[in-house]
Amino acid sequence: MGDVMGDFAPITPTNECEEHVFIAARHMLKALGTSKNVSDDLRRLLADVDTHLSRRTQITVNMIDVTREVEEQLKFAQEKIMRWESNTSTIWASGPEKASDYLQAVYDIQRLTASLRSSPSSSSGNQKELLDRAHSVLQMAMERLEAELLHILAQNQQSFEPEYVSFHSCEEDIVSNVSIVSTEDESIGNTSRRDSSGTESEDHIVDLVHPDLISYIKSIANVMFASHYDQEFCHAFTNFWKDALDGYFFALRIDKLSIEGLLKMEWNCLNGKINKWIRAVKYVIRVYLAGEKRLFDQVLGEFGSVYSTCFVEASKGPMLCLLNFGEAVAIGTRRPEKLFKLLHMYEVLADLLQDVDSLFSSEVGSFIRTEFHELIMKLGDTVRATFMDFGHAVALNPSTNPCSKGVIHPLTKYVMNYINTIVVYACTLNLLLDGVQDGAELVPFAQNISLDNFCPLAHHLRSLTSYLEHNLDDKSRLYKDSSLKHIFMMNNIHYMVQKVRDSELVTLFGGEWIREYTAKFQQHATSYERVTWSSALSLLRDDGNTSRKSILKERYRGFNIYLEEVYKIQTGWFIPDTELRKDLRISISQNVIHAYQTFIGKNSGVIGEKHINYTADELENFILDFFEGSPMRLPSTHKK
Repeated sequence: MGDVMGDFAPITPTNECEEHVFIAARHMLKALGTSKNVSDDLRRLLADVDTHLSRRTQITVNMIDVTREVEEQLKFAQEKIMRWESNTSTIWASGPEKASDYLQAVYDIQRLTASLRSSPSSSSGNQKELLDRAHSVLQMAMERLEAELLHILAQNQQSFEPEYVSFHSCEEDIVSNVSIVSTEDESIGNTSRRDSSGTESEDHIVDLVHPDLISYIKSIANVMFASHYDQEFCHAFTNFWKDALDGYFFALRIDKLSIEGLLKMEWNCLNGKINKWIRAVKYVIRVYLAGEKRLFDQVLGEFGSVYSTCFVEASKGPMLCLLNFGEAVAIGTRRPEKLFKLLHMYEVLADLLQDVDSLFSSEVGSFIRTEFHELIMKLGDTVRATFMDFGHAVALNPSTNPCSKGVIHPLTKYVMNYINTIVVYACTLNLLLDGVQDGAELVPFAQNISLDNFCPLAHHLRSLTSYLEHNLDDKSRLYKDSSLKHIFMMNNIHYMVQKVRDSELVTLFGGEWIREYTAKFQQHATSYERVTWSSALSLLRDDGNTSRKSILKERYRGFNIYLEEVYKIQTGWFIPDTELRKDLRISISQNVIHAYQTFIGKNSGVIGEKHINYTADELENFILDFFEGSPMRLPSTHKK
């Protein structure tokens, strides 16, 4: 390229020779015209030829003048272009005047090229040589402009990153390590609820380059398009932003993994990646790509569909990467703990649907719109299937050993914390579960749940608690002690009522359900008292057959033996809820203490003071030891 100036030798002598030939011919015609031996007809013919040669001479002179002018202008423009070939500085960094001067030189070469192409003698050797040289200079200028474009973009690309990146740089190692299978209260909610971090930046379109530089980039685009180097500009511009988006993916800590690789990934690892994916997909679509499309429109908008084609080309790779990740999660193995992430992903994509439709509204971007819509549908299908699978798992959950001390079963905590977390996604689940059967055939009495005045989610959650109650009833049959069976059912149903009453679930279950299930755990408390204390109280009852002293003493001794056995066993049982434990103790005391006081009051003289082991107050204190979870023994009698 550097030899272009050296090869630019003057090309006008050939035209000057042609001019001399025409002049010589005209002199010969004039000499013949003055000859007396020429006829009138020949004289007229010679005059016509002279006129033609005169015109041709004038055209040739004009062409020589034009060629000289084009040559001078091309030389002048070329000097401006070549001046920067040996200059290590960038044109636009040298100031707007230098840049404007360079662009004007390029426009001059474009004009001269067009002039040479349209010239009648463009096929002549001289003008063809000029045209070739103009093309060479133009090619050189285009290469320089492409380099200038990339330099401007690289040097002036706005440096920014999502606010959450710095706070979550180690997130993959620490997030969501607590499994949903945990039965500790609130563990599910704390690890599965939406993460709202970074929302401030998600709704702000960014400038990918400083706004002041847009006019520079656009000026390069205009001159390259005018020079028919539009493909070169688009290729350079598009590839730059492809690479830039790859860089932002790295900043967002998004790994480009295959669907197969994601399907093989352990849930704890995948869970952390889903958290990052959720933040990234919102940021990339609503912030980054929105800014990128605005930039492409500002630079290429006046060139018609070119700008949308370039935008889609620059963004399709990362978009498909994000969508492939979502698809891998959607088609992966269904597990209950995945439901919340699936719901979150579904809601995020549904919220971004209009953004995607707007970003890729052109025909060339229709395939991305289609894939996005299809992913939302797949996630919705997976949410429904996972939710229904959960109900089936609750109904059919097996047990081989009874729960120690009659406490709240892990399944009860699991289910109630699970559905308590689901409330966050009530609107979405109502949409997805509308018209879906709840599988009531798994639990016969679940078929009696009325649909009246209940949304789809409420109906399914009430069915879930029916499944749970039915399963708990099966588990209670594992207890050999009937009293403990009722304590177990009371504890678990009370927990269910408590979790509904003290949360947003109350709006879905309603007061009727709370009253119904409150009555159920109260009935189990009553049944416990009947099964446990009815035989003991019968020993203290006056049935008209207590006239004999030996019978009274035997009954009293039998009551004490029974009390010691019940005390030893039931102090080891546990009622976790303080109020429920207190209420049951009070109820026991009211029945047992009253009967004991009456019996002792009537028969103390017969039994003998020294044989009465415990006072009523002592007996009441013993009852206060019940259901604390630590087995105890009654103190030895202090009566002598």
